[in-house]
Amino acid sequence: MVWHFRKGFGWNLKLETELMRGAGPSAVLQLLADGEKYGYQLVEALTKRSKGVLQMGQSTLYPMLYNLEAKGLVISSNKPGPNGRLRRYYRLTPAGVTRLEKDRAQWAALVEGLQALGLAPNQRELVFAC
Repeated sequence: MVWHFRKGFGWNLKLETELMRGAGPSAVLQLLADGEKYGYQLVEALTKRSKGVLQMGQSTLYPMLYNLEAKGLVISSNKPGPNGRLRRYYRLTPAGVTRLEKDRAQWAALVEGLQALGLAPNQRELVFAC
């Protein structure tokens, strides 16, 4: 799995997989909090909403979705798409909602800690950087 972090114009740094291990499942759960989606929608939304920071191909996404489903955090169902072909849609379960709340709290604590160490900009620095 390759994750990219983009800053400015054209700067592209590949982040270590270990550094971003928890980001993928949390990001997918967050996207599903907005409502059910099928795989390609998730890939596109993840890239767009993260501004390219968390890019994920379908070959990475589907095993992650299967894992989330096996843990009872998401459920899937087949529904016809606009062209009549079946698509597998995923949505959060109550356990998925609970997990997402826990993940949000943990990510917030991590960001706060990184900011305290000077490893991440705080909100004020982000405003002035734009």
